[in-house]
This record gives sequence, C-alpha cells and structure tokens, in this order.
Amino acid sequence: MTLLALGINHRTATVEVREQVAFAPAELDAALGELRGLPEVKEAAVLSTCNRTELYCVTESAGEAAVLEWLGRFHGLPVEDLTRCAYHYLDNEAARHLMRVAVGLDSMVLGEPQILGQLKDAYQASRLGKGLGKELECLFQHTFAVAKQVRTETGIGRNPVSVAYAAVSLASRIFDDFGRARALLIGAGETIELVARHLKEAGVSQLTVANRTRERGEQVAAPLGGQAITLDAIPEALAEADIVISSTAAPLPILGKGMVERALKKRRHRPIFMVDIAVPRDIEPEVGQLADIFLYTVDDLQEVIAENRRHRQVAADQAESLIEHGVGAWQHDRRIRSGGELIHDYRSRGEAHRDHSLEQAMTRLARGEDPEAVVRRLAHQLTNRLLHGPTVALREAASAERHDLLEAASALLLEATPDTTTR
Repeated sequence: MTLLALGINHRTATVEVREQVAFAPAELDAALGELRGLPEVKEAAVLSTCNRTELYCVTESAGEAAVLEWLGRFHGLPVEDLTRCAYHYLDNEAARHLMRVAVGLDSMVLGEPQILGQLKDAYQASRLGKGLGKELECLFQHTFAVAKQVRTETGIGRNPVSVAYAAVSLASRIFDDFGRARALLIGAGETIELVARHLKEAGVSQLTVANRTRERGEQVAAPLGGQAITLDAIPEALAEADIVISSTAAPLPILGKGMVERALKKRRHRPIFMVDIAVPRDIEPEVGQLADIFLYTVDDLQEVIAENRRHRQVAADQAESLIEHGVGAWQHDRRIRSGGELIHDYRSRGEAHRDHSLEQAMTRLARGEDPEAVVRRLAHQLTNRLLHGPTVALREAASAERHDLLEAASALLLEATPDTTTR
C-alpha cells in the first residue's frame, strides 16, 4: 500500500480554482464516504481551507490517478484542469509534506498557527467518518507531535509578519494593559478588519470603526462588540481614543495636525498611539511632531515585519530539521508495523496448519488408532504443511536466479532458526 498526499494550494492554483475545489462542511461527510469507497483507497482524510484542498489517502499502487479523477468528478471539474495545478507526494514525501503543512512551512504566511487547528479538525472529521486506519492514524499522531515540538522549541509563530498584526504588536509596546485602552480604527477594509480582530484578541474591549459608509463599518465592528461611526464623527471619537489605526483609500489626509491638537487638549495630553497604514497617508506627517503622539507609518511596520520574517526563517530552518527527525521516526514505526503484520499473518497461517493437523490426529485417536503412529503422522503432516509454501518459493527463486531472495531466505530460515539437533 502507498501513502498519498494529493491537492492544490495557493502556490499552484488561482483563488477561483481553489473556491471550486474546496469542500463545504456540509458535504464533507459525503465526500469522505465517496473517497473511502473507491476500490483503490483504503484510508482517507480531507483537509480543506481557503488556501488549500488536500487529500491524504492510503491507496493501492498508482492510486493517485483514481483519486484525482474522483476529485474532479465530485466538484464537476474536468480532470485536465485539475492536473495542471495539482501536486501529489508518495510515502516519505507525503509524510514530510503533511508535517510541513502542520507547522506552517507551506503556508502563505510562514509559520501561521491556524493551519494546525484546521488539520486537527480534518483528522477528527476523518476519524468520525471512519476514514482512518492504522496508517493515517499513526501519521497524524506523528505529525501532531512534530508540530508541538516545533512550536515549543522554535520561535516560528512568535513574531508578527502581517501589517495588521505588526501594528497591534507595536501598540503592545506602548500599553501595558490593553483591557483599558480604547481603539479608533479608520477604514473598514480587509487590513482594518484584521487589525480589529487582533486588538480584540489582545484584550481591547472598546472598538470604534469610522468609515465613509456606516453600514460597512458596522459589518466590521458589530461581530467584535464595537460601534461604527461615519468619518465626520472622528473629531469627537479621537478625543476618547488611546489607539488610532488608519487604512483608507482617501487621496488626502483624514487626520490633520489641528484636529489632533484639539483632541489632545480634551484628553489633557494623555498620549495617543497612531499607526498610518494607508498609502497615500491618512495622517499628516506633522502630527508626529506633537508631544504625546506616537506616530508610526507603514514603512515602520515593514521594518518590523522584515525583522520578524528573518526570525521566522531561522525558526523555519530549525523546524525543517525537526521534521526530518519526525519523518524518520514515522518511517521506523511504519517498518515495525509492517513487520508486525507480516509476523501476525505468518503465525496465523502456521497456527491454522497446526489446528488442522491436530484435529485430524484427535479424530484418529478417537477411532482407536495406534497413538505412536498417530503422533508420527501428525509430525510428518505438520512439517510438510509448514514447509511446502517456502519450499515452492525457494525453487521458483532459484529457477529465476533471484539471489537476493535466496540470501534473504537463508538468513531468515536457516541462520535465525535454532538448531534443535544439538539439544
């Protein structure tokens, strides 16, 4: 059997294709059932996020073609379209890929932590859907152990590498207690939405979103317990704000020096932390000259991000080394399990021969046949039944000049077998 990882991600497929290949939560059970039902597939798990859709399967040899055809069929896409953007890995490379995904080395943002939680959800879904067997169960457990080790022993997830997170990180250097800080966010685009989430997670409880249209501002603020205002209400809100982060597409500055000076007077010169993410700028550069104003621009954030990327890259190199150890440990366990299954099958076959021969012997004894003759016949039959299969295989190997098999047989059947004649 072969371990297969097959999928598409943000590097190989456009967002339009990724949307078409993504699995909605409501259809995941049916997808797992269909995938697991393919004749070539013995075990299966599905990972589906906004940036990737990946199938992890235990298949028969060359099963990737059947899995890819099923993926296209399930989503109503020509397999030729998927072939152009799909990738697949087998056995060791599949295990290595899964571990790199789990620790964020294959993510759009290096080291991002959300993917591990998504992978654990995929594991649980497959487990509940009876898609997991010994192979995938073992692989996922090794993967989670490696991910935990990477998070514990490296700094891969400690440094922000997005503009939104970097802005909040800078704010944390100014405020010891985010729980008492009030934030004013200007704009309602994707960056401000991310800033709002990071501030909420950091403990900021009072969020105000100022936007040209109040409705869009409410879409950002309401889920986080904040309020929305229009841009003309900024002067009043500014006097209450400890943190101001702005990111709009306005062609001219929204916050001028005079407006900020008036807000500082109302605040009795309590400091304000400001980050201007917009290009062109939303906050006049002269605002930074005011006492009690800590003003940062997008260039300041880029310096923070670049430095943090360097830190993460060092951690990523350390993570690659830990992953190699993890793949080696998984390979070792896989070999042991493979040997254990072979031993189990071989012993079961021997025990079946024993039981059959013993049943025949007991029948003869019950008929009153000579016990010594019965025992001799039992030993003869059992020896023949146990040796017949290996003997035929040895003759075929010798005829085909398979010296590798003959040498292995010698090591297994002769050198490893105790010599009972000297006892």
